[in-house]
Amino acid sequence: MTPTVFRRLTVVAAVLLGLIVVSGAAVRLTSSGLGCPDWPRCTSTSLVAPATYHALIEFVNRVVTSVVGVFVGVVAVASLVRTPRRHDLVWLSWALIGGFVGQAVVGGLSVLYKLSPGWVMAHFLLSMLLVWDGLVLVHRAHPDWEPRQPDVPRELLILGRVLVAVASVVLFLGTVTTGTGPHAGSGEHVKRLPFALERVTQLHADSALLLTGLIIAMLFAVRLASAPQLVRQRSMWLAYAVLAQVAIGYTQYFLNLPSGVVELHVAGATLLWSATIWLQLGYTAPHVLRQEAVLPAVVGEVHDVYL
Repeated sequence: MTPTVFRRLTVVAAVLLGLIVVSGAAVRLTSSGLGCPDWPRCTSTSLVAPATYHALIEFVNRVVTSVVGVFVGVVAVASLVRTPRRHDLVWLSWALIGGFVGQAVVGGLSVLYKLSPGWVMAHFLLSMLLVWDGLVLVHRAHPDWEPRQPDVPRELLILGRVLVAVASVVLFLGTVTTGTGPHAGSGEHVKRLPFALERVTQLHADSALLLTGLIIAMLFAVRLASAPQLVRQRSMWLAYAVLAQVAIGYTQYFLNLPSGVVELHVAGATLLWSATIWLQLGYTAPHVLRQEAVLPAVVGEVHDVYL
């Protein structure tokens, strides 16, 4: 297993980990969360789903998740046969396995506890940790990566860490808002969090606006500090992601939370979180990447896998 092939595998794994977040949201937004009321079987008498709308949606999501799990397993095994073997890549790869097993357990408990908001929140937040792990793995798996100190001023380093912390708060408050809102995942009988929806929505919006302000500050800071071109590019992609997410968030609020727009909001949250982590990782990116455009480089690697 060459470093280049291994890196391509990690890129695909990171993309798939992001996509299953969106597919899982589709299950909830179609009220199919209890389409398969049992776990790990779909029903108490059948492993596969009966031919009903909600059951098929939930079952297909389980199948897709299982396929992604198999691919994550391939990455973990590949980390052991990569030449040269690196312990950090092995740990990161097998951490994905541990996180994926944890996801299966939390997802099963979510079903067994009839989509209790606490379990659903934990399920989403654990997905975000998996995305973080996957992105760090992609970053470190680059053939030219080597340990080194960040080559940005200390102020930028601190601001990047603050961005990650605030983005984490935004994600958490987003799950609280979801757990309070109308999209329970399976009809109206699911118990919601005992908060006023308008208040938690406002709190979530305020945290998102704080994150937006910090990102704007980052756009100025990377230019004033003469940061590497790669860091500037990644800060711009983060700015685009947060502007799109804020627009989607206010749209879903004023349209009274239509499921289609909420699905876009979940996808935007995943993209925003990924862009925040990716910017932070840019501080220690290999020198060969300094002048490359971030998105074309990643898309090109995904494309090369299928050539």
